Amino acid sequence: MKVLKNIFYCFCLLAILSSCISDKKMIYLQGATDAYAVPKELEANFELKVEPDDQLAISITSKDQELLQRFNNNTLIGGGNNPMVGTNTVNVQSGVSYFQVDKEGNIAFPVFGIINVGGLTTREISSLIQKRVREEYINDAVVNTRIMSFKVTVMGDVANPGTQTYQGERLTILEALGKAGDLNNSAKRDHVLVIREEGGKRVTYEVNLLDQASVFNSPAYYLQQNDVVYVRPNKSQRVKGSTSYTWLTVGSTVVGMVVSVVSLIVALKK
Repeated sequence: MKVLKNIFYCFCLLAILSSCISDKKMIYLQGATDAYAVPKELEANFELKVEPDDQLAISITSKDQELLQRFNNNTLIGGGNNPMVGTNTVNVQSGVSYFQVDKEGNIAFPVFGIINVGGLTTREISSLIQKRVREEYINDAVVNTRIMSFKVTVMGDVANPGTQTYQGERLTILEALGKAGDLNNSAKRDHVLVIREEGGKRVTYEVNLLDQASVFNSPAYYLQQNDVVYVRPNKSQRVKGSTSYTWLTVGSTVVGMVVSVVSLIVALKK
């Protein structure tokens, strides 16, 4: 009986230790409280850069609507009142049309023709087109540009994996994981993989969600178009369903039954 009590105490001790370890492996951004006890400046000027296959919504506004008509060629620009749909329009929703960026980073813009926008931010594109419009046609023109195809894919051990499209141009890895329903309990939080295409090359970044420095200082903290975020399962989840896992499960069940039988025999002998 004394032996069984000792075994019971050992199991209790192991349970306490394992709970402590699991907490350390579950809590996000450890050390953030101390690291940001004094507020730090954030990267306020983060901007996405346009890539091939992006869809851009570009609008021109002016007090003189007549002057805008020359730009209402095959695309719905400057108010979206032109019902025509030309080769430039790849998607029309609620009176808004998009410019498709080709493999060379070009768009076909009314009046000006081919304009290279690859690698530019939406602010730089607006400034480039606005300058030309004001110099050559409309002196009070205002140009606005938005990326309409900002999407990322979150897959692996999360609650709701899949590809989602986001509004705006500023999305963090924490927000993307939150939109995916957060990580499952079986997920590895210290090795989240981000796959990205940069300059015609495929690069990968690993982010440790448990470490605030790894998250906030990572090049993948701000996600970009077409990023893939992959969350790995832990070892126990990976072996689940394997022969070894099956035998381990059966073995633990048998051990539990043996302990129960021994306890019963000891109790009956009293």
